[in-house]
Amino acid sequence: MPLQYRVGQLYTISKHSHQESEKGEGVEVVKNEPHEDPVHGPGQFTEKRVHLSSKLPSWARAVTPRIFYITEKAWNYYPYTITGKCSFLPKFSIYIETKYEDNCGDSENIFHSDKILGDHEISFLDIAFDEIPERYYRSLEDPRYFSSVKTGRGPLREGWREHTKPVMCSYKLVTVKFEVWGLQTRVEQFVHKVIRDILLIGHRQAFAWVDEWCGMTMEEVRKYERETQEATNEIIGVVTPSISISQVGQAPVTHSAPASAPSTPLSDDPPDFLSAPKDRPRKKSAPETLTLPALRERANAE
Repeated sequence: MPLQYRVGQLYTISKHSHQESEKGEGVEVVKNEPHEDPVHGPGQFTEKRVHLSSKLPSWARAVTPRIFYITEKAWNYYPYTITGKCSFLPKFSIYIETKYEDNCGDSENIFHSDKILGDHEISFLDIAFDEIPERYYRSLEDPRYFSSVKTGRGPLREGWREHTKPVMCSYKLVTVKFEVWGLQTRVEQFVHKVIRDILLIGHRQAFAWVDEWCGMTMEEVRKYERETQEATNEIIGVVTPSISISQVGQAPVTHSAPASAPSTPLSDDPPDFLSAPKDRPRKKSAPETLTLPALRERANAE
């Protein structure tokens, strides 16, 4: 089941990014290459630019440049990943740790760290019955009505998390910082809401698109990922980057870590590019849970 979840995750991210991209807006892939970590072993490093000027609310556009994007750097050592997002706005960053487990989201303090014991909020996300923004709702992607031809999964009924098998959980520890006086609380709350919506929408799609990716090998989904990323970059209007994809059955290619990559992601400190100012403690959030059959995500929100 871990492999099936991973394939579905890679497929869904690529397809969703392509669907949401248009001229000058969307997810630009800058790097996608193998990466070796001394603790977690072989993985994948990706760097993306999320162009979203027109998608910001009016109050946010008033304080951002006309051309605005967020840089996302991620180190994926499945079943553990670390993701950092920052922009050229001063003192703004998002830091996310993720762990995947074959359970129903009942692991306590899965990150084994005191940093989730402070100012935080825990939320459990239900992909079938939690509300999503109306503009993103599609009846064909509603888990309450979808039924998979290939797997027989769905539709999901009340209480599905307790009795549906197989099931996986992805635990997320999310930290959002925007240290600008007068806007900090508003921006941080807005970003946590956006992250929650992204997790819900993404996993609803992963569940509803299962007949498209079920049965794909890692080699096949990496090929799909590469082709989709190239097409997405072309839509946005950027030069297609050179993308290196790991091949199944070949010895892993190793690269030295990017300057900003944490040598050991499990350390208590985030990468340098996300380090908090020394004169103010970071606000932290604890794991939040999102469950789905065969695919289950637990996410944090503050």
